[in-house]
Amino acid sequence: MPVTLTSLPHLATFDFDDIIDVRSPAEFAEDHLPGAISLPVLSDAERAEVGTVYKQVSPFTARKLGAALVAQNAARHLQGPLAGKDGAWRPLVYCWRGGQRSGSLASILSQVGWRTETLAGGYKSWRSLIVRALYDDPVASPVIVLDGNTGTAKTALLNRLPALGIQVLDLEGMANHRGSLFGAMSGSQPSQKAFEAALGMGLAALDPARPVVVEAESSKIGDCRLPPRLWQAMTTAPRIAIEAPPEARAAYLAHAYTDLTADPLRLAATVSDLRRMHGADVISEWQALAATGNFTALALALITTHYDTRYARHRARSASPAAIIASTSLDPVALDALASRIAAAIEAVAKSPLPKPYQSPIFRP
Repeated sequence: MPVTLTSLPHLATFDFDDIIDVRSPAEFAEDHLPGAISLPVLSDAERAEVGTVYKQVSPFTARKLGAALVAQNAARHLQGPLAGKDGAWRPLVYCWRGGQRSGSLASILSQVGWRTETLAGGYKSWRSLIVRALYDDPVASPVIVLDGNTGTAKTALLNRLPALGIQVLDLEGMANHRGSLFGAMSGSQPSQKAFEAALGMGLAALDPARPVVVEAESSKIGDCRLPPRLWQAMTTAPRIAIEAPPEARAAYLAHAYTDLTADPLRLAATVSDLRRMHGADVISEWQALAATGNFTALALALITTHYDTRYARHRARSASPAAIIASTSLDPVALDALASRIAAAIEAVAKSPLPKPYQSPIFRP
C-alpha cells in the first residue's frame, strides 16, 4: 500500500533509508522532496520521446517503449548506485503522480527483496502541501522584521539569533541571494518551487506560540518571489531597526562582499547597471574606485549617494520602528553584543500588543 504524506512535518517521521525520485533529471532539478536522491527511470530526452509516441502513435506503443527504457535504466541503477545496498535496505520511491514510473522501479526493487514503498500521489502530493502552507494557510507565528539600512549586517545578526533562543527564517539563505542589485551569490538561485519548498519546511518547523524574525526584504529576493501571505505578514509586522554610522557599514560591506569584489568584471557590470539612476560622472567615479580596489570608499559612496536616500524616501511612508538598536561598530565582537540586544528587544516586542497594520515597502534595487 502506498505511503500517504499528510503534512510537511510528517516527512521527518518516515523511516526509510533513502527517498528515491525517479522523475527525469530536469524535474528533479526544479524541485524534489528534501533529502531525495535522483535515480531517473527515464532521461529528459527519453521522457520527451515517450510523450511524443503517446500522442502521435498510440498509448500502447508508448507504454511498450517506456517499459523497455525503464528496464534499461533500472538495470543501470542496480549495477551502479544500488549495487552496495544490503538486504535490509528500505527505500521510498516516488514519481510525478505516484503512478507508472515509481511503480515500475518499486516493483523491480521489491522483486530483488527490498522492502520498497511508493508515495501516494507522488511529487504532486508533496507540492500540494507546500502550496497549502504558503498560499492558503496564514503564517502561524507572529512575525517581527529585522530592519536597517544597507550594510547594517542584518543577515549576520539574524543568523546569530537562533543561538540566543530566537526563531528565524533566513529568506536570503533560502533564495541564495542577498536581496539587492549587488546581492547575487555563488551558485544559481533555486527555482521558485524549490525556494517555496525550503520556505514551507521552514514555516512548518516553527513554534506558533513564539515569534519568528525575518530580515526586511522586498516581495522578490533576486528572482524568488515571496508568497503573498508571508509578504503581507512582513509588511504589517513590527520592525526592529539597526542603526550604525555609514563608515562602519561601508567597512562591513567591503568585508561581506569579497565574493563580488574578487570578480572585477562582475563588479564593474553591476555598477554600470545603476546608470539609469545616476549620471555618467557618478558612475565613472564609482568604476574608478572599483578598478583601484578601494572597495570601502565605493561602499561608502553607494551608501550615501544611492541607498540611504532611497530607503529614507520609502520608509517615510512607514510607521516608526518598535525598537531601534544602534552600534558604532559592526566587527564580529560588536555583532555578538548587538545580537544579544536585539534578542532582548524581540522578547520585549513580543510581549507588547502588535501595532496597527501598516504598509512598509522595502527598497531593493
